[in-house]
Amino acid sequence: MTKQNVTLNAKQESFAQALLTAYTTQQPLKMADWNGVVTDDDTAYAVQDRVVALKKLPTGGYKVSLTSKKTQDMFDSDSPLYGQQVDSHFLPSPACLSLKKQTMDPLLEVELGFRATEDLKPEDSMEDLLHKTTVCGTVELPDCRFADWFPDLNKFNVMSDCAVGGFVVYGSERPADEAFATVDDAANVNVTLYHDGKKVSTGQSSEVLGNPFKSLAWLVGKLADQGKEFRAGQLVSSGTFLLPPHLTKGKWEAKFDHGFGDVSVAVSD
Repeated sequence: MTKQNVTLNAKQESFAQALLTAYTTQQPLKMADWNGVVTDDDTAYAVQDRVVALKKLPTGGYKVSLTSKKTQDMFDSDSPLYGQQVDSHFLPSPACLSLKKQTMDPLLEVELGFRATEDLKPEDSMEDLLHKTTVCGTVELPDCRFADWFPDLNKFNVMSDCAVGGFVVYGSERPADEAFATVDDAANVNVTLYHDGKKVSTGQSSEVLGNPFKSLAWLVGKLADQGKEFRAGQLVSSGTFLLPPHLTKGKWEAKFDHGFGDVSVAVSD
């Protein structure tokens, strides 16, 4: 059964409305109030769809989460999950954000982003995806409508909350088949994360399901299963290279190799 077959009950509809209210007012929900309302993947995606519909804003793309064994284990999952992202929350680097005005309880992840240059299909091979996308470095800032959420929020509430989508800051884009001679090359991108000039962490793209193109292919297939399509122009932040720190005030910089350059965000109070 896909989520298109799911009808939300009254409590689940209230949950979607509460998530929207938290999103617009930045007043967090309490986990205890909503645990057990959603108990399966299909319903969680149906709540997410309802939240997206209530926002009445265009979907600019997606984020993929739980793309490493570490993060899957943290949320008791055996597969990735995705969230739909509003277009206005994709920001070109360098970006500026206010913690108090624009976020609730954000983290920071370093990823590769893929933008479709034509509609992506579930029958596309990873080689096809190489030729149908641009690629860039991204700094994703997951955020959540629940208080004290990380890492204790259950998977179904993560999914309902648009995979705890916040903002995605993206670097300069270039054709993926120019950035990578082969699909396998996408597994060898390295990044170093800095905060106010001090090294915080390092990571590699192989953390993302072994290769970020596998994350993209998973998403395209999952969307197709649900009657959706990854459309030309949409962007996905495909999964983190490293375990995310909490986002704090200051200048954050992700320095990529492979010619991707730097992606930065200046964070104020």
